[in-house]
Amino acid sequence: MPAQLQASREGQTLVLTLSNPEQRNAIDPVMSAAGIEALNVAESSTDVRSVVITGAAGMFCSGSDLMRLQAHRQADPQVQAQNIEGLHSWIETIRTFPKPVIAAVEGTAAGAGFSLALACDMVVAARNTVFMMAYSNVALSPDSGASWSLAQSLPRQLATEILMCGDRIAAERLHALGVVNRLAEPGGALTMALALAEQLNARAPNVLASIKELVGDAPHNQLATHLASERDHFVKNLHHANAGAGIAAFLDKRTPVYE
Repeated sequence: MPAQLQASREGQTLVLTLSNPEQRNAIDPVMSAAGIEALNVAESSTDVRSVVITGAAGMFCSGSDLMRLQAHRQADPQVQAQNIEGLHSWIETIRTFPKPVIAAVEGTAAGAGFSLALACDMVVAARNTVFMMAYSNVALSPDSGASWSLAQSLPRQLATEILMCGDRIAAERLHALGVVNRLAEPGGALTMALALAEQLNARAPNVLASIKELVGDAPHNQLATHLASERDHFVKNLHHANAGAGIAAFLDKRTPVYE
């Protein structure tokens, strides 16, 4: 079966499933392109309020196909550069997508698979999941935003250890470090991720988009700049119809319904 990115719907949640069984769900250019297209369509769809990315057959993603990488060593360097650009475009699309994206991780998330999970807004992982920044194990440096994501999430020494040593890291350790949001029992990561997505789906989409943008911008902003941005988002959201619905529902002690 060829590698593919399968798309399905669970209510207002779009589920994207990495499916490449022969290569343990390794990412290829076709999957990256499909991921970008799926998110571009979902961005303009009012029927989709969140996205969950998971892997088929109890495995999240083994990263990149090493046989393809070995073959690319004999090709022009631009061949691999173009492949990486496609994957990086998907990572950037996830980061800038205005709706929540949740990784539901089972089995192993290695190399670019680990990077893909880190690109998501939240990570739900089975307790027995193994994460591994495997790049240095095969004499490669990281891609897919791995060094950026870990440097944003962890102290420099920890990010350096994870990237340089290439050790297997238990989901429970990453949960304790704040990289994994929630731990599920084995086989239950997707169910828990969908429940989390449903919780987010009930909130005002415009506010979730503002929060994602503000959190993404925060590491790069001076405090004064960020305070001004928070002000502008707050005022914009206050004058959105959803604020009227939310405040009225809170005062009336009822559940709000947002557009």
